[in-house]
Amino acid sequence: MSSAYLIGAQRRTGAASFTGIEAATGKALDGDFAITTADDIAQACALAGAAFDAYRETTPEARAAFLDAIAAALEARAEAIVARAMLESGLPQGRLNGELGRTTGQLRLFAKVLREGDWAGAIIEPALPERQPLPRPDLRARQIAVGPVAVFGASNFPLAFSVAGGDTASALAAGCPVVVKAHPAHPGTSLLAGEAIAEAVAACGLPEGVFSLIQGPGNDIGTALVANPHIKAVGFTGSRGGGLALIAVAASRLEPIPVYAEMSSINPVLLFPAALAARAEDLGRAYVGSLSLFAGQFCTNPGVVVALDSPDLDRFLGAASEALKGVAPQVMLTGGIAAAYARGIETLSGADGVAVLAAGPDGDAQCGAARLLAVDADDLLSNPALTHEVFGPSSLVIRCKDAEQIVAVLEGLEGQLTATLHIDEADYPLAAPLLPILERKVGRILANGWPTGVEVSRSMVHGGPFPATSDPRTTSVGAMAIHRFLRPVCYQALPDALLPDALKAGNPLGLPRRQFD
Repeated sequence: MSSAYLIGAQRRTGAASFTGIEAATGKALDGDFAITTADDIAQACALAGAAFDAYRETTPEARAAFLDAIAAALEARAEAIVARAMLESGLPQGRLNGELGRTTGQLRLFAKVLREGDWAGAIIEPALPERQPLPRPDLRARQIAVGPVAVFGASNFPLAFSVAGGDTASALAAGCPVVVKAHPAHPGTSLLAGEAIAEAVAACGLPEGVFSLIQGPGNDIGTALVANPHIKAVGFTGSRGGGLALIAVAASRLEPIPVYAEMSSINPVLLFPAALAARAEDLGRAYVGSLSLFAGQFCTNPGVVVALDSPDLDRFLGAASEALKGVAPQVMLTGGIAAAYARGIETLSGADGVAVLAAGPDGDAQCGAARLLAVDADDLLSNPALTHEVFGPSSLVIRCKDAEQIVAVLEGLEGQLTATLHIDEADYPLAAPLLPILERKVGRILANGWPTGVEVSRSMVHGGPFPATSDPRTTSVGAMAIHRFLRPVCYQALPDALLPDALKAGNPLGLPRRQFD
């Protein structure tokens, strides 16, 4: 008997199944997982549609309690979830324990956001019947949920960007039912997390269509999910090709819908002269630690470094090269990702003007070996493809002749999630003119750190211009992520009895409201 997927409160098993794969060996794990049928995908979406109006009008406190209940249910399954995720992802126990904590933490953050109430965007402009030359009617506005959301699990975060991750948490907080397409590399992890959410749905007395989990390899399941007319928005973290394919499906519907896709980023790091002069070796070692962390499988991995050519840059590269030679090969998330990384390194290292400065030891086919490469800005500017993402533990250092060439390199980059400045006070005059360029190119600018840590907070922006994301106005991490799944509605001259509670005269929900004369 194959393991079930979750269609609302119902556990279903299909005739076809697939197996989980152990990331470290490439071998099949015990247990089969049922592939969701087309009929069950349609039923999951229909249940979500049927649940929508009731769920979106639950009180903020009820939804907050639901998110808290999911977090508690995940923690009750922590040992089993982490054990299975270790097998399916190849990530170590400590990393996955931390990721589970991040997952429950962001669920509880959105519970706090709901209780604070600013997300509702309640605005009241009372009627001005005596205003000249025309009276003003009573006008009130609030944010409401957009509808059922399709969420796609990510390969590199089997917990925090997957079944119970940030897209699911923010959509549920907004009042949107969610249908999750589990990543096929994590079927067991996904089912355990999905069961935790289903348990919370039942415990909180919510409609069963608030959550469903569908499973299976290939593209057909995801395409059918996004094409279903009940689905009103999509959350996706993955490759540029995968994101663009879903965007095409969503745009071709009779009712096109938004796809909030986080896709591709190389996260430039700028090294400034005074900072290099003061601590080149320390920066080189820290850089290798960031680019190789967990086999470089982060969307914020520092994929390129930009700096003026100088003896201090040589010091940085010498320290980085020595550090990188000691980076052991690490298991990558899937065999496909490992193979794509190997192809990307082969293409990049064979390009004109690119030199391999250092290489970590090679491993087996499931592993990614660290690589440090360098190129002169002249060669890079004549071949922009050199800045395409290679997902894994590698990075390219770009040597620039002068400040004008740094500007040219930055202007030629695509949209990114992050940019990092390593600066001392003496570098401020050189750095200041670059900030407007970086603001146009990235979603987060940081100084004297490394981009591979993303705080889950109210001010965090984990987004950026295309192809970092499909909509640069949004973030997939932090409290502002809820706004992807809300839209404004204005109520003109409605009697108080017909207004939603968020806008009634007595403010029964106790929401913060902006009132204008």
